[in-house]
Amino acid sequence: MEKNRRLIWIDGKFVPWEEATVHVLSHSHQRGSLVFDYLAVYDTPAGPSVFRLNEHVERFLISIDLVGLPLSWTRENITEAILDTIRQNPNCRAVKISAYLASIEVDIVPANAHVTLAVAAYDPIGDVYGRKELEETQSKRPLKIWLEKEIRSRRKDILPPQAKVAAAYASPMAAKWSARRRGFDDVIFVDADGNLAEGPTNNVFLVDCKGVLRTPPDETVLLGVTRKSIIEIAGALGYQVSEAPLRPEELLSSKEAFITGTTAGLWPIGSVDGQVIGAGSPGFITKTLGTTFREIIQGENTQFSHWLTTVFDSSAGG
Repeated sequence: MEKNRRLIWIDGKFVPWEEATVHVLSHSHQRGSLVFDYLAVYDTPAGPSVFRLNEHVERFLISIDLVGLPLSWTRENITEAILDTIRQNPNCRAVKISAYLASIEVDIVPANAHVTLAVAAYDPIGDVYGRKELEETQSKRPLKIWLEKEIRSRRKDILPPQAKVAAAYASPMAAKWSARRRGFDDVIFVDADGNLAEGPTNNVFLVDCKGVLRTPPDETVLLGVTRKSIIEIAGALGYQVSEAPLRPEELLSSKEAFITGTTAGLWPIGSVDGQVIGAGSPGFITKTLGTTFREIIQGENTQFSHWLTTVFDSSAGG
């Protein structure tokens, strides 16, 4: 579907793609106060399905609460708006939900506290860049990661890592942009204590020399829905999982490593700061988890079928 035929849900009404605009002087544009979440839509034997819809809506509402936006829409409103928007936009691959202060404001505290809710369902590649090809994440080469040593991950006393708010992505953008110019694919940050944290839009995992799957704890990272899923999948497959602080050198000495995220899925790490991780190619645990995850999102795994909400049957799982 061409982008000018897409419809975006805004405060209960569908508007054409080109008319889904906000003033350049809006509070959210100028202050970075927009809160968002991003969901994936997959083709399955049961039709288009949303991956872990309930968990994404919950995370969105947690972010709303952390930022303090007075959103009037309920959980049920948001869930139905997402499903309605997907139905109105055939062949979409992703959904972005946004809550923002559209009013023009002078002060940092808005005089007009109305929070606009918007839901867009679209193809991130075809609709944005005009291209239809979308490679399978699992077929891409292992990532070249830069371990960011100057810009730290978000501090809990400034902006909680769990808040998906626009302002939180300024420093990660600068760090990743710099890394890209030096030939790296992505970055991983450390937290205020020097422990491993996360990437700009993803979480990080490693497999240590004992075969334990390890990842930083909840309190220091964004509550990634894919991260949570991989932890649950690993447990179901019998792997030991540890959620505890990790030092950067533990990543460098790991046998395997990968990142997770809604866009990335599960993506292997081949090197960090130019140092090869393990064999430099996806290890056994990484490949096993990646294969299982792919089966789940394609609707081929009955054990985790409740993670998929069928768009044309909203009574399905979340």
